[in-house]
Amino acid sequence: MSKTGVVFQREFASYFCTPLAYVFTVIFLMLASSFAFFFGGFFSNGQADLRSFFNYHPWLYLFLVPALSMGLWAEERKSGTLELLMTLPLSLRDMVLGKFLAAWVFTGLVLALTCPMWFTVNYLGDPDNGVILASYLGSWLMAGAMLAVGSCISACTKNQVIAFILTVVVCFLLMASGLGIVTDWLPGWVADWFIEAVAALSFLTHFNAFAKGVLDLRDVLYFAIMMGGWLLATAIVIDMKKAN
Repeated sequence: MSKTGVVFQREFASYFCTPLAYVFTVIFLMLASSFAFFFGGFFSNGQADLRSFFNYHPWLYLFLVPALSMGLWAEERKSGTLELLMTLPLSLRDMVLGKFLAAWVFTGLVLALTCPMWFTVNYLGDPDNGVILASYLGSWLMAGAMLAVGSCISACTKNQVIAFILTVVVCFLLMASGLGIVTDWLPGWVADWFIEAVAALSFLTHFNAFAKGVLDLRDVLYFAIMMGGWLLATAIVIDMKKAN
């Protein structure tokens, strides 16, 4: 097993040794289904699809993902185990990737537990399963991007509450940049390319493409670059903290 795999195995198993995994799972499943049924008009829409279900994922992730990522590094620094971790025969890359992948795979596992919703719409009608599959992929990629943001911010502080709040703020800004209320607010003299660039930074812009069943390589690359960039920033921050 690779060293990244060892870190992944340790971190993934640790989620189930604390109430965090179970609380996260129950809250996500309850809120995701409740929003779809009571606010998204799952039955009143008269259509066999999961659009009302996926519409709320970005806003659920906005609070639930930071709760999952806030302890990735902050707890290690607070308890002093980061120094011990640094003495192990592991590279910084192994540690950053292993911790991130454990959180991302766990999030994917929780997302997979919503598959009964998929089975339900297939029982009730004849949905476009390609669109649903693309939406699941987009949802998981977006969660990964938010986890990468949270990983970097968690590495910057020993306080998990501060890590949570800052991650929520940064992720909100990255989502809100694609909303019409933000792009319309920009002055009229701003060039169209700049407005498009601001909108292109948004999680929502790229997730909505997946939710429509559009698998565009540019959207996949966006989330991959976001994850890679923020994880690289995580490694840089940890290395700087180690030097201090």
